[in-house]
Amino acid sequence: MTPADAYAELVRRSKELGVLNSCAAVLGWDQQTYMPPAGAALRGEQMAFLASLAHSKFTDPKVGELVAAVEGSDLIADPEGDAAANVRELRRAYDRATKLPPALVEELARVTTAAQQAWQEAKPKSDFAGFRPHLEKVIALKREEAAAVGFTGHPYNALLDEYEPGATAEELKGLFAGLTAELAPLVQEITARPNKPDRSLLERDYPVERQKVFAEAAAAAFGFDFHAGRLDTTAHPFCSGFGPGDCRITTRYNPRFFPEAFFGVLHETGHALYEQHLPAEHFGTPLGSACSLGIHESQSRLWENQVGRGRPFWDHFFPRLRQTFPAALAGVSPDAWVFAVNEVRPSFIRVEADEATYNLHIALRFELELGLISGDLPVADLPGAWNDRFKALLGLEVPDHARGCLQDIHWSFGGVGYFPTYTLGNLYAAQLMAAARRDLAGLDDDFRRGEFGRLREWLSRKVLMHGQRYRAGELCRRATGEAVSPRPFLGYVREKFVSLYDRGSAA
Repeated sequence: MTPADAYAELVRRSKELGVLNSCAAVLGWDQQTYMPPAGAALRGEQMAFLASLAHSKFTDPKVGELVAAVEGSDLIADPEGDAAANVRELRRAYDRATKLPPALVEELARVTTAAQQAWQEAKPKSDFAGFRPHLEKVIALKREEAAAVGFTGHPYNALLDEYEPGATAEELKGLFAGLTAELAPLVQEITARPNKPDRSLLERDYPVERQKVFAEAAAAAFGFDFHAGRLDTTAHPFCSGFGPGDCRITTRYNPRFFPEAFFGVLHETGHALYEQHLPAEHFGTPLGSACSLGIHESQSRLWENQVGRGRPFWDHFFPRLRQTFPAALAGVSPDAWVFAVNEVRPSFIRVEADEATYNLHIALRFELELGLISGDLPVADLPGAWNDRFKALLGLEVPDHARGCLQDIHWSFGGVGYFPTYTLGNLYAAQLMAAARRDLAGLDDDFRRGEFGRLREWLSRKVLMHGQRYRAGELCRRATGEAVSPRPFLGYVREKFVSLYDRGSAA
């Protein structure tokens, strides 16, 4: 078999796996949206079967032979070419997958499916005791996974690498230490100012059906293609990209708190724009897949916060908002509204946290995950450890588990190592937006007219269309001219919120 033939067969197999994994993604989306509770046991078997099938197909020794046949050939002479990028990432994924015993892969799928169902039932009742045995099984299996994959340094590195290739716990410890050292006093500095937003503006009567219509309009304005996607309701907002032509986003509505659903939709729309702008011709291969979770998160945070909470955005959308909710917003000025949606206030729920405090939530989870995986923190001690560290970071006493260690779905689906990518996403978002503003004059004027195409096209050209051609660090350097740094984010937060709170109106 020639290298060209081997590469063609490798791509064929990769695309076949892409279809198989998209089937599992549909079942996962259904589980979180419309599946009846009694279907959980069967769904666990379905997911376990598909996971086992995908794993066995990908770990077929023939895949390794095909990769090896292309490596070293002229096909990958150009390190930035299609073949080189696909083979590099398939080699990395194959080496990782072949280290995982099929029985472990199947058991993880079965246990996490049950754990997600248990989490959905435990969270509303603040029932950590009910969820604890499921979490203990998940953590035990993730430790097995880390041991099977292998690692240098902390075992957490083996899990982190799945989501953010090349990142390490040791590097992230330094990053989070620097962020929390600056953010904690900055939050105190901002909240000590005498001007306060009127939070009650956000807590009035906002009928759910009208919220849905307004959120869909904003998502469409950003560029979400509803002909190739949909918006549904779930317990924990997420985005599922099944492949070309089908990307689903979800949110949860609170009729007495407008930001919960609306900014959740903007956040998931950012994820969806990434999925909808990946090159369809490369679906199922690394070139048709997102670079990393940190880069993926940069898109959701950029659209949600850098655009969606800015005054130019609301110059366009606030008149329409006031028409949609005339009773709630009678007499409310745009300045008062923008100040309210940019309130800095330590709070319990991560997905509702403001830009200034959000990374403190992630720092907490990162610290706890390190302890859970190392074994230094038993699952039984998680609630107490959460509450103590939360008080130290955010100054609040956690009232119950639903607003504490049960609030996120990630641990139930085995997403250990996932949380740090949210902070990386914030850093990338600030750096990308600063670069876009340098390259595109008059972006704020675009936003005031409700036009977001130039920014969307810039992001597609600089980030989205490349798939996994470059690793996250290199992609950031190419898009912004600099390696990733916390400085743009910290500068953005300080400039925005100090000015906002000094004036008591929108920046």
